[in-house]
Amino acid sequence: MASDDDILKSAAEYFGKTRDTREPGAGTPPEEMEARRRQQIIEREVRIVGVFESPQGGPFVLLRDTRGRNLPIFVGPAEALSITLAVDGHPPARPLTHDLIKQLMERLGARVDSVLVDDLYKNVFYAKLALRHGDKVQDVDCRSSDAIAIALRYRAPIYVADHVLEEGQCEVSDD
Repeated sequence: MASDDDILKSAAEYFGKTRDTREPGAGTPPEEMEARRRQQIIEREVRIVGVFESPQGGPFVLLRDTRGRNLPIFVGPAEALSITLAVDGHPPARPLTHDLIKQLMERLGARVDSVLVDDLYKNVFYAKLALRHGDKVQDVDCRSSDAIAIALRYRAPIYVADHVLEEGQCEVSDD
């Protein structure tokens, strides 16, 4: 098992890459986006290793699949707090946004079956919540950070497309 220092060192190298800060999908031809959406997806279940602070600044959540591939995803400070509280099992004194979303969905008779991080395009992760209402399941597009925070509250499995794991993975030393 890698130490937090090893994870942060690996993250520093990984996040040292140039990141595209443009709006997701900006300047992308619609036919290219549609082709990306239609590709066959092989899903891999992941677990959350933890939430860490990047040496370049900003929190990230580290996901790991059963093959040991590590996927760091930058998240905002509010989402980092929400994910950390859910992982640690510490409910906030008052509902955070993701707690409120869960309460609303439950009162409307819906729940989250699973989450899928299904694309990585121009350094932006794309995710879908699989929402169940009765016997109907609908996918809802959302930010990966929100999807993870909500999935944790439902104890729903989190999946990542194999091609996303391959493209976005970083090595973490087990020293």
